Amino acid sequence: MNMQFYRPEHAVSGPAYSRWFKLLATIVALALAGYGASVALRYPLLQYGTGVKLLLLGAAGMLALSYYWFLRSSITIDEKGITQSWLYNRHVEWRDVRSAKMIGIPFAGWLFPPRLVVRTGNSFSTFNGGTQDILIEFAKIALAYQLKR
Repeated sequence: MNMQFYRPEHAVSGPAYSRWFKLLATIVALALAGYGASVALRYPLLQYGTGVKLLLLGAAGMLALSYYWFLRSSITIDEKGITQSWLYNRHVEWRDVRSAKMIGIPFAGWLFPPRLVVRTGNSFSTFNGGTQDILIEFAKIALAYQLKR
């Protein structure tokens, strides 16, 4: 028996993070890169050991990688399930969803919109929505699985 509690009317796709969040990520990334450059100019980093150099290089790499994916990440809600692209893609099929709930940060919804937390068996997946259409679809999903109980 394959019961479906939710099926979207049409596929919805868009960015996973809002413009305000991307702007904040840009400001933070530039501030951290600027601080890293000032540290590199003030201290003789070439005199430190290989471990310190690798640690700093790894930190710069993680900053660049995270920033890139914050800007590029997208989310798709279709008849198969929910997919969010990032460094690794998150995908949840509708048949695996046990429950869904929207969570948010009080008083900071303008910057950090609510997220959809989906429970599948023993694990949870969190999906971000960067547009109004995606957030409306998140609300429909959460409502459908709230009525499931």
